[in-house]
Amino acid sequence: MQSASFLIKPASSSCNLRCSYCFYFDVSNNREQDNYGIMDETTMNAMIERIFADMDENGKVTFGFQGGEPTVAGLDYFKRFITKVNEVKGSCTVSYALQTNGTLLDDEWCEFFHENKFLLGVSLDGYETNMNKFRYDAQKKGVYYRVLNGIKLLRKHQVDFNILCVITKSLAQHPKALFNYFKENKFDYVQLIPCLPSLNNDEEMNREALTPELYASFFGQFYDCWLKHLRNGHYLSVNLFDNLIGMINGHAPYQCGLLGNCSPQSVVEADGSVYPCDFFVTEDRKLGNFKEMGLVELIKSEPSQAFLKVRAEEKAVCQSCQFRNICHGGCKRQNVCFLSDDYCGYQHFLGYAMQTLPQIAKMF
Repeated sequence: MQSASFLIKPASSSCNLRCSYCFYFDVSNNREQDNYGIMDETTMNAMIERIFADMDENGKVTFGFQGGEPTVAGLDYFKRFITKVNEVKGSCTVSYALQTNGTLLDDEWCEFFHENKFLLGVSLDGYETNMNKFRYDAQKKGVYYRVLNGIKLLRKHQVDFNILCVITKSLAQHPKALFNYFKENKFDYVQLIPCLPSLNNDEEMNREALTPELYASFFGQFYDCWLKHLRNGHYLSVNLFDNLIGMINGHAPYQCGLLGNCSPQSVVEADGSVYPCDFFVTEDRKLGNFKEMGLVELIKSEPSQAFLKVRAEEKAVCQSCQFRNICHGGCKRQNVCFLSDDYCGYQHFLGYAMQTLPQIAKMF
């Protein structure tokens, strides 16, 4: 293979926080074994060896780490991981990314990230009152200032990072306040992630899940702030807007699912088992295990191909949509946040943004 990316869960669903809307806690509670513990040395080595055995000469590999909270696995795990990769990677180019809640970071962690050129995604849901409402530890104590301290350390050690912000029903009602918060804190790279309803009908998760109407309202108003900021000479990178600009300019979106189909993903749980998508890490979607199968074998497996063939379900409102060619129903898990039987918040937003976005796209 010429290129491949992996999303590894070295600490499975383990986390030092108890965020109310955590989608992976919800997913893990939907399977027989909710937590596989910390990935052991044997599993780690088997995974790395099998990956590079199937990579072409001068291939490109991206390792992303997520959880749960991946830093719970400990810094030594990551040091051993990179040592093993360097032993077997040959002429391949390797890059690293990690998604974290930021609360366990210290100087040693940040020195390591800088030295190994990690890109970090830090979960931060905007200003303190909103953040602490949903993101807290086992004692229900908000972690806003602990996260800011982690970000301060990342900046001190010159580690590249972006902000991952979950758009709940509550936060969606304050798009201007959120935008101003990002601007005032000089957060230049932001990913806005809709809050999903629960797979297990958890009342608290469902209460804050984004609705199609709020989706349209929030992104429309946030876009207005973004556009004004851009016209004043400042570009705030927002995942949805970046993807749309790229598609207008003829490029494939880098975010999976935007075109209604899934691209091959390799999500690796701590026991070495592999799944096709972070939203579907359940026994019925399991592709196999790196302790028993190679990379190409896993990707070409029947469960993998079957998963990729299933596109998002399009509603009646999709059939006559002028934006169907850049959506096709969107991500088959996330589209519940913007698409109902008779209304599409994404369609509403695109109808507004596409009045100005094509002109903006010419700048890139």
